[in-house]
Amino acid sequence: MQGCPLPLPFQIHCIARAIWRNYCTNIVITSKTLYPKSLKGDPKPIFRCQCDPSTVHAPALVPESADHSTKQTTLLVEAFHEKQRLKDLLERLNMKDSSPLQILQDEGDWPKEHFWAVIRFLRHASRAKEILQVFDVWNNTEKSRINEFNYEMIIGCLGEEGLMEEAVLAFKEMKSHGLHPSLQIYHSIIHGYARNCEFDDALSYLNEMKDVNLAPETDTYEGLIEAYGKCRMYDEMGMCVKKMELDGCLPERSTYNLLMRESARGGLLTRMERIYQTMRSKRMNFQPSTLIAMLEAYVDFGIVEKMERVIRRVLNSKTYLKEHLVRKMARVYIENYMFSRLEDLGLNVSSKTGRTDLFWCLRLLSHACLLSRKGMDSIILEMEEEKIPWNVTVANIILLAYLKMKDFTRLRALLAELPTLGVKPDIVTVGILFDAKMNGFNGKGIEETWRRMGLINWSVEMNTDALVLSAFGKGYFLKKCEQAYSSLEPEAREDKRWTYRYLVDMVAKHSERPSAEES
Repeated sequence: MQGCPLPLPFQIHCIARAIWRNYCTNIVITSKTLYPKSLKGDPKPIFRCQCDPSTVHAPALVPESADHSTKQTTLLVEAFHEKQRLKDLLERLNMKDSSPLQILQDEGDWPKEHFWAVIRFLRHASRAKEILQVFDVWNNTEKSRINEFNYEMIIGCLGEEGLMEEAVLAFKEMKSHGLHPSLQIYHSIIHGYARNCEFDDALSYLNEMKDVNLAPETDTYEGLIEAYGKCRMYDEMGMCVKKMELDGCLPERSTYNLLMRESARGGLLTRMERIYQTMRSKRMNFQPSTLIAMLEAYVDFGIVEKMERVIRRVLNSKTYLKEHLVRKMARVYIENYMFSRLEDLGLNVSSKTGRTDLFWCLRLLSHACLLSRKGMDSIILEMEEEKIPWNVTVANIILLAYLKMKDFTRLRALLAELPTLGVKPDIVTVGILFDAKMNGFNGKGIEETWRRMGLINWSVEMNTDALVLSAFGKGYFLKKCEQAYSSLEPEAREDKRWTYRYLVDMVAKHSERPSAEES
């Protein structure tokens, strides 16, 4: 080789992109530079030689192994065909009146991946009763499949589906093969019976588990505690905790969280608060679901002070807050005439839920219920700055506030502006106009506009957020509509085409000036 001489001995291997390395000396050669790869503890190169690229000739490259390439291609092809076979199998299962047992008998056998895919299909298709017979045929096709793992999986599936007769059949069949049920298998049987509120059977298998020297664990009792709570057997839930302690299983953090959740869901506030204090004294962390259950309990009882204390803990944690719970909290504030708290609620929960329609609804509703024009205007201005489009809930909140204030000038202006704002009126909007007319409002111009739009012949829709009616109540028009609807038989309700024209004419015929309470 001409140019820069290379140290000997020198064994060159091509690894990629015209780069060669001597694995004995750890020297790497490129077409331009000769340098050693850095070694741990030797940060400086051993030597560096700049060479004329024209004088350095690469040795012949060693081609990649053809055998390796062939094997890789074969694996890819096999994987493709395997995926296609599984897809075909699932398509056959999805056919009407398909029989997985018949398909298995036709095909002779399935690999384990196909078998478990079929089991998942049967569960998702609410056909779990077919699982055991398919398992028996598949299991007996090859004796090596008769093992603890497969039985554990099947018994677990059947237990979760509440099919305890089938689960016990598999359990007995397993023992007939000389296999010893694991703790997990006993858990599946015990908890399956418990979820069905069949506690005598559950406790029978608990005793059997002890007889075969399988000691109960915390999970064993937690499954029973949860089931007692679900079946509203709260005294038995307490006795289960005592039995757990007698068996040497001390309640853990998960146990206390579970007890708190079940007590909260059962409305046992005293017991829930006692467990809460115990956890505080033991410096135990509260699981997100526990905080939510506690919050819901206070919301259901309308205990504002304690509700607010827990919501602060929820907001300071990473707990996700569902919209339905935010709505329930809003109703508590509305029922207690604490309208200013609605805006606080909207602002506080926005960190969890984002600036949704509910966020704007709560804030606008807060000012509307307080009949604050300035407050409503500030929220609308903020919406405009953030380019938030109007919807019928926003419009109806403001219209109801104007109606309550008897500010007919602003009421007329906003009703006339609805088409420009892209807001489609609903039954609440129509009711606002009707009630306003009964209170002296001249709505002929608005009615004429709606007739030209064809709205009067539209089918009735209710798109306003339910919180709006919780806050303002139902006006005269809506109450009369409800009465008319309730007076009809279910068949007549379905047959009738409910249009705004029909409702307005019907209420107008039977209308009398509403009382002060109705207006």
